[in-house]
Amino acid sequence: MKKTLILILSIFIIQLTQAQVTDNTAKGILDKVAAKNKAYSSLKIDFTYSLQNPKTKTNESKKGILFMKGKKVRLEMAGQIIINDGKTVWTYIADAEEVTINNFEENSESISPTSLLSNYNKNFKPKFIKEIKKGVKTIQIIDLTPIKSNSYYKVRLEIDKNSMQIESSTVFDKNGSTFTYTINKMTANTLVDEIKFTFRKSDFPKAEINDLR
Repeated sequence: MKKTLILILSIFIIQLTQAQVTDNTAKGILDKVAAKNKAYSSLKIDFTYSLQNPKTKTNESKKGILFMKGKKVRLEMAGQIIINDGKTVWTYIADAEEVTINNFEENSESISPTSLLSNYNKNFKPKFIKEIKKGVKTIQIIDLTPIKSNSYYKVRLEIDKNSMQIESSTVFDKNGSTFTYTINKMTANTLVDEIKFTFRKSDFPKAEINDLR
């Protein structure tokens, strides 16, 4: 779940530089999104996460917020807080009243959008699907297919053609679930206090600390 969430939030602020894809239309669109976003010094993203699975009759929705500054990340959603200062990752689970500490590693499961995006061209094949109208907006739809076998088989992006910002993305899992992440508000170059990316035990006085470093 955590891996999938970070993957999609990473795609929200995609920065392609050398994508080796055969779909020139998809590449052109993603390059424009990259040009729009790569200069941002920081981002604050308010989003809604939705999970649906007809087989299990699952239909749930949660709101979350993501702060980013370089490789530093803070994610807050549904009783979970993840803090990554670029070296260490702290994961707080409110229900369990515990904090798990891990070293940050630049791999496919890292909770850093920059680490995922640096290998973007190795991980996905983008394909332009179509344009549709949603109210006054023209939405461009692109599917991302993972090159290597994964628990999901497709990620669908919806991009506002005018603003060149990603409106939403949906993960299609092999078990029949779909995970949709919709951006409600994106604020670029906002002043983000460094304390957002700093773990302070005093903020979680009752939590059990599990240091796995």
